[in-house]
Amino acid sequence: MIRRYSREQMRQIWADENKFRIWLEIEILACEARRIPAKDLATIRRRAKFSVERINEIEKVTNHDVIAFLTCVAENVGPASRHIHEGLTSSDVGDTALAYQMVQAMDILIADVKALRKVIARKAKMFKFTPCMGRTHGVHAEPTTFGLKMALMYDEFGRALVRLERAREIMAVGKISGAVGTHAHLSPKVEAYVCRKLGLRPASISTQVLQRDRHAEYSAAMALVACSIDRWAQEFRHLQRTEVLEAEEFFTKGQKGSSAMPHKRNPITCERLCGLARVLRGNAMAAMENVALWHERDISHSSVERVILPDSTTLLDYMLVKLTDITERLLVYPERMQANIEASKGLTYSQAVLLALTKKGLTREAAYAIVQRNAMLTWRTPGKSFKDFLLEDPEVLKYLTPRAVADLFDISIHMQEVNNTFKKVGIK
Repeated sequence: MIRRYSREQMRQIWADENKFRIWLEIEILACEARRIPAKDLATIRRRAKFSVERINEIEKVTNHDVIAFLTCVAENVGPASRHIHEGLTSSDVGDTALAYQMVQAMDILIADVKALRKVIARKAKMFKFTPCMGRTHGVHAEPTTFGLKMALMYDEFGRALVRLERAREIMAVGKISGAVGTHAHLSPKVEAYVCRKLGLRPASISTQVLQRDRHAEYSAAMALVACSIDRWAQEFRHLQRTEVLEAEEFFTKGQKGSSAMPHKRNPITCERLCGLARVLRGNAMAAMENVALWHERDISHSSVERVILPDSTTLLDYMLVKLTDITERLLVYPERMQANIEASKGLTYSQAVLLALTKKGLTREAAYAIVQRNAMLTWRTPGKSFKDFLLEDPEVLKYLTPRAVADLFDISIHMQEVNNTFKKVGIK
């Protein structure tokens, strides 16, 4: 079953409640690592809590979110709160928590891609040997199979999976190293302890912040996945064009395609995905702009990330789930595929004829001239096929018998490596 898209899971990751919960966990872990008096640690564990509403209220005065958070927690903890945030700077908490949230979000996206690939694989196997026309420049080229088309999609999203897993790895890093990253007031052992408990690696070196090339790579990975979604949504859109109509989006009962034209069945979801991919590419550019910060840190990246990271992860989650749904419910028309193959009147076998003539001793240039001449006659002459013209051409018949010519128009030559290709891309 396809997971119905719900913003709730991703929304919870980026909600203030989750962010502050992670901040509190970091602060408590840092207290544990510093081995503060057992009584005070027990008090902190028991009484440390926060209220989002109270934090927001305090921040109106402090104009500083971490101080507002710490003040709120201290109000609940009492005197033992003097141990909280000792030796830390705001970014120790904020950047480490952000990395943790980004890992949480990426786990959802990785699961989305895995689910998508399962659906693609099923579709590929279903139409493994279903012939369809391959097109280059939008023009009929040679036959392929719809299964191979889907196998290509499966392979591309395999690379998408690798990219997202790499992005998760590059972001699974925390830092508890102080105001400019020197561990002046806090042992690196504290950083190691906190990060280990959170399932992160301590940064080998940091300034006041984690370097933003990590976040840029993470965002670029998402943008590249969006590009792949764009590519396949566009492919389905082309296949749905009236003149092609080899596949189309599922059209639900009661759905309307146009306010003016009742006959319309438009690929609106694919079009939506193509448009949203532009947003993710733009967000990736913003993330790249964040890499260059002043010295050990400025705050110019923060406002950008508060927008692009929740938006990009939420958006990509939506897009992946939608593409999965489109792929599973895609309407495929093999009869139309066959009709489109036949529409080229056999011209798509021109390379087979070319190669047959060169094997008989003609130069490539001479053979090409013969084949192209007959091909152009076919384009211009209604009612006659490419094979008809070849069988009427004395120059062709000098080298090939009529039976040999007929044997060249065999679609099975385009099927002979399908099984091997499926094995190579990992579809069993």
